[in-house]
Amino acid sequence: MEIAGKAAIVTGGGTGVGRATAIELARRGCSVMVNYSRSKTDAEQTAAEVASLGVKGIAFQADVSDDHACRKMAEAAGREFGRLDILINNAATTSFIRHDDLDAVSMDDWMKILSTNVIGAFQVTRAAKALLLDSGDGEIVNVSSVAGLGGVGSSIPYCASKAALNNMTVTLARVFAPKVRVNAVAPGFIATRWLKDGLGEETYLKAKERTEQSVPLGRVLQPEDVASTILGIITGSDLMTGQVICLDGGMLIANHSLR
Repeated sequence: MEIAGKAAIVTGGGTGVGRATAIELARRGCSVMVNYSRSKTDAEQTAAEVASLGVKGIAFQADVSDDHACRKMAEAAGREFGRLDILINNAATTSFIRHDDLDAVSMDDWMKILSTNVIGAFQVTRAAKALLLDSGDGEIVNVSSVAGLGGVGSSIPYCASKAALNNMTVTLARVFAPKVRVNAVAPGFIATRWLKDGLGEETYLKAKERTEQSVPLGRVLQPEDVASTILGIITGSDLMTGQVICLDGGMLIANHSLR
């Protein structure tokens, strides 16, 4: 798929993987709506960098767990760009809870995580459906996690949410074929502020070092690694749909644990 002159929404686009993906799309000539929930300054900075690359960059506030906000965002994309060809469902949240501490997991944790990571991705996809189908050559990439494949991650609800997102990727690929391809990328340990803030610096650095020492390829991911894989999915073979691409440096085959 050639993306020059096309338009995308990247949810959670202000920081980390979302930011790196928005910038990489822009470098290839694609206009980007940079969605954010709370990180307004980061999103506006990302949108400005997108615009500096000669395409349209717009920061748009919408909590993906709010269906009305998702529909407003899709409407704004259609109005601002006149089209929508690419959707990157990247917005996510978690709670950092040891897997063996079941009593520490509250219903609020479950609902917060599922509402953003699964329901949010569904609601944005539903809101963007008509525009993506009108494109005739649309792309949806869901940003999942190795946690959804191996059952190891920040919390049990997070692992479950990413497993659900993987399954939904397959289901939506059937629904949207043949006009829109739907795939997912499942990254391993990504060196991001989000993970450092969640784990705390000491735990983060220990986990990072342990990962680098134990995974076969010997290093953790940077946001740009995930962005390049997303762009590879979008611009690669137009016969791939319903797939979850694991990008983890070999974490799964090494039976690695985050903690």
